[in-house]
Amino acid sequence: MIKLNDAGIFSLSSNLCEVTMKKCMLAIALLSFSLTAYADVKVGVILAGSGPAASLGIPEKNLFNLLPDTLGGELVQYIILDDASDTTQSVKLARKLVEEENVDLLIGSSTVPTSISVAGVASELKTPQLALAPMSIDTQQNRWSYAVPQPTTIMMKSVADHMKADGIKTIGYLGFSDSWGEMVLSGLKPGLDEANIKLVASERYGRTDTSVTGQVLRIVATNPDAVVLGGTGTPAVLPQATLRDRGYKGPIYHNTGVINRDFLRVGGNAVEGAYAPTGPVMVAEQLDDSNPIKKAALEFTQVYEGKYGKGSRDAFAAYAWDAYRLADQAVAVAVKSATPGTAEFRAALRDALESNKEVVGSHAIYNMTNTDHTGVDQRASVLVQVDKGDWKLVAQ
Repeated sequence: MIKLNDAGIFSLSSNLCEVTMKKCMLAIALLSFSLTAYADVKVGVILAGSGPAASLGIPEKNLFNLLPDTLGGELVQYIILDDASDTTQSVKLARKLVEEENVDLLIGSSTVPTSISVAGVASELKTPQLALAPMSIDTQQNRWSYAVPQPTTIMMKSVADHMKADGIKTIGYLGFSDSWGEMVLSGLKPGLDEANIKLVASERYGRTDTSVTGQVLRIVATNPDAVVLGGTGTPAVLPQATLRDRGYKGPIYHNTGVINRDFLRVGGNAVEGAYAPTGPVMVAEQLDDSNPIKKAALEFTQVYEGKYGKGSRDAFAAYAWDAYRLADQAVAVAVKSATPGTAEFRAALRDALESNKEVVGSHAIYNMTNTDHTGVDQRASVLVQVDKGDWKLVAQ
């Protein structure tokens, strides 16, 4: 019973107090269970918001501003951080997101070197990663990382096929002096061998270099039928412009890393006529209606350009969109067997990414397995050419 004590304060009899305390404890336990059972999904996103790769990371960040507040039917929280295109920062931020923020999934980063850095943390701390750069993944060494962009072998095959059709017999190569530069050339070589095209010069340059005159002169001296460039974003303009300034008139081919507006804006007339492989999304309207990716590519375009304006469509923003599509379907599966915020959920999410099939994105149709953590085929690549400051479909 309730009674007034000597101090004039209401108090509870001991029996009632005991019953009330038990009810309070039960309520607290039920509340705790409820908060755990319905915990939000937390996604840590690491992007190149600044630095040499900012032209990739900024549109990716723009995409995350457009996503719904649910993932796989669950409330989601995105924590977006800038690694400044720096691998040391990538490692630091990935560790912070997992160890301090307890994220269920890592997305990023924007370049191959930084994505590889994040992958090391993902593997060590057993947290799934969706990389936004086409890094190579040995699934026997790392089951936790997945790459959303097309492998360089698939993308550069479109380049080799076009060169073969045009009768090109010799090429020179100038790429970044890092893992991306090596990956582009490695991805190109199988197509060169198949087409019987000879590599007669191979040069490198740094992402922040301001001159490639020496490398270009050595390439031009070999008189190649075509030149292939292994750069990304705005730093990829430098070798293209230098080749033209030095009088090289042959065809110049790039890779997926130049498919953004800043490359076209900074390059201007110097990049007119340049070729590059890309996912179907960048020329969605030009695709045949029978293309199975066209509908999803147009959906992304409408969402992105609806916010940022006509012509703002960006291949790297589309990679972030595809990461969202993959995560959305994986989370829907994982929550059936585990609770977000737990090691069990992270493992279930990893397994769902491996098992989901025919996930249609704007760049590709994804069919990942326990031995293939990209899961795309040649449908993910088309060849485009810069025509009057925009991308024109050449081959699909």
